[in-house]
Amino acid sequence: MNQLILLSVGIVSLIIGTILGYYARQSIVKRRKGTIESKLQKKIFQTKKESEDILAGARQKAAKIIFETQKETDDRRKELLRTERLLFRREHILDRKISSFEGNEKEFKEKIKKLRQIKEDLINKQEEIRKSLEKVSGLSEKEAKEKLLKEIENAHQKELIERMKKLNMGGEEKFKERAQEILTQAIQKYALSQAQEITTTTLSLPSDEIKGRIIGKEGRNIKVFEKLTGVEVVVDDTPETVIISGFNPVRRHVAKIALEKLIKDGRIQPARIEEEIRKAKEKIENQIEEFGRNALYETGIIDLPAKLVHLLGRLYFRTSYGQNVLLHSVEVAHLSATLAGELGGNIRVAKKAGLLHDIGKAIDREVEGSHVDIGIKILEKFNQEKETIDAMKAHHEEYEAESLEAVLVKVADQISGARPGARKDTVENYLKRLEELEEIALDFKGVKKAYAIQAGREVRVFVRPEEIGDLETHKMAKDIASRIHQEINYPGEIKVNIIRETRVVEYAR
Repeated sequence: MNQLILLSVGIVSLIIGTILGYYARQSIVKRRKGTIESKLQKKIFQTKKESEDILAGARQKAAKIIFETQKETDDRRKELLRTERLLFRREHILDRKISSFEGNEKEFKEKIKKLRQIKEDLINKQEEIRKSLEKVSGLSEKEAKEKLLKEIENAHQKELIERMKKLNMGGEEKFKERAQEILTQAIQKYALSQAQEITTTTLSLPSDEIKGRIIGKEGRNIKVFEKLTGVEVVVDDTPETVIISGFNPVRRHVAKIALEKLIKDGRIQPARIEEEIRKAKEKIENQIEEFGRNALYETGIIDLPAKLVHLLGRLYFRTSYGQNVLLHSVEVAHLSATLAGELGGNIRVAKKAGLLHDIGKAIDREVEGSHVDIGIKILEKFNQEKETIDAMKAHHEEYEAESLEAVLVKVADQISGARPGARKDTVENYLKRLEELEEIALDFKGVKKAYAIQAGREVRVFVRPEEIGDLETHKMAKDIASRIHQEINYPGEIKVNIIRETRVVEYAR
């Protein structure tokens, strides 16, 4: 019974607790709900206020932008109005000028019309007067003119002749004086010292003992040296001196460089001689380039191709009547430029043509034809301008001078060659004879090299042993001697020396 009561009390207590809990929870929920709604209300109010503030700021900015835009639009409208008024004003002025021009044009045409009428009236009057004069005089206009001139000529013939003679003499004297003045100035502006080219080179030795090594055992060294260089080495009693003799300046220079090197090195034997001569020839090629560049630098000409510069440098080892051709060409270039400056010619063309006028002499011993024709072909090959070619080709009167520059190059060439001591005909004739001796020997089949030595008293000929036999050398010597006798004038006698050498080289490995 007690348990039942306790159970009932517990159930009632549970029900009451549940009801109380529910109402307590509802109360708490209501309180919380009111708090959240309050917060939401506050948040909505703040957001609304911020939105109103943003809208107000945006309205102010929009109003400001609209105001500035309106102001800018007004300013532009005012500027356009000013421009429009200016254009209207200018258009009005232009209309007035056009109207004025049209009026002036109309007036001008009327004046031209009146002048033409006046001119026609004058022509008619002149024709009437001429016909009246012819009728009165009984002579035509042409007959009257001839009669009048003849009477004046007869009356003043003596006076006219004397006046013309005086004018001719005075003009000729003035021209001569002016020509002499121009030539004198040109020569003074470029006064080149003249030095004759000689056919020997003297080489100093450190001692006389070296002469024996130069000659070698049984003359072996000196024979190899002379064969490879084409010069004659004179070893005489002159103390500490040997002489290199040869008409070709290139050969002499090669021999000098090689012999100096051999003497300095001390090892003089055929193999070393061949090596040093080869090196000397390479050095000469470099020097030729340098001589060509120096000539360009001295004359101020910079537009020549490298191969043409090389040919120009070769002129340093070429002589004309004993005169160095490269130095002569540089001198002609300066003289031509000076004369062109005085007479109003083209200075650049005159200088370039003067420098290149003898360029054909660089290879005239290798190519047939005059050095002028060879020079023309060289310049055409290297695309040089026609004005330069025309100016250089007339310096020996083989071609007609077609320009002022051509005449100036010709005059400058004659001035350079006519300087006292510049040239010597006997030297040139001597060198020419030596060249002819070598050319005759080289014309024969099987000849490898030919050198004129002993001042032209000996021709040393080297033949190819595989083409010419021992018996054939005797016949060749007679044939060469016979041809020299027929074609060349020379004093005394000329020795023809033919050398046939067989060299066999093998290596042990």
